[in-house]
Amino acid sequence: MGAVNHKTTRTLFLAATASLALITGACSSDADTSATATSTTASSSTAGSAEAAAVSTCPTAAPDASATPEWTLAGDTGSIAVVGPTETTAPAVTVETPFSVAETQVETLQAGDGPVVADDATVSVCYMGVNGRDGTTFDSSYERGAPVEFPLGGVVAGFQKAIAGQTVGSTVAVAVTSADGYPSGQPQAGIEPGDSLIFAISILGAN
Repeated sequence: MGAVNHKTTRTLFLAATASLALITGACSSDADTSATATSTTASSSTAGSAEAAAVSTCPTAAPDASATPEWTLAGDTGSIAVVGPTETTAPAVTVETPFSVAETQVETLQAGDGPVVADDATVSVCYMGVNGRDGTTFDSSYERGAPVEFPLGGVVAGFQKAIAGQTVGSTVAVAVTSADGYPSGQPQAGIEPGDSLIFAISILGAN
């Protein structure tokens, strides 16, 4: 298996959501999506955000090297092993490359005790995105140390599928097909057409 990836983030995953508006058809305008995408901190003062998390940081410490993966998955090619995030450590995704899946698969690593996240919720999360083709980390709010807040309708389908229906406080992982991610690629993030992606996510809040 390849090594755990800690490469410098090359671009913000959510910063690219403006270009996805036409693909997902979920946003009213590119401008609205872009405004949301540039947010890099959770807000507890938004109207109706009673369920928003008070957490204002994402843990940056690496997990224990001896930590047992909470999810292992053999893909159509390659495989992954995910150590989920905790209150004090970031997640780790180990990839046997090239990893790919024909169907998006979601795994709940730890179930939270908060409310269920609706399909149209605005959520606050910490997340890490890894490219299955080469095992590189293309974005990580854990590296930045700050959560991101955004409406689920403004992100790629695979990310939405990972979060909607989960409970606040949960940690989840998802292996995303190219069709549910960036079917046309995202060159700024080093994502090519056909790339499967892996996300490890901590759901901090929702409203």
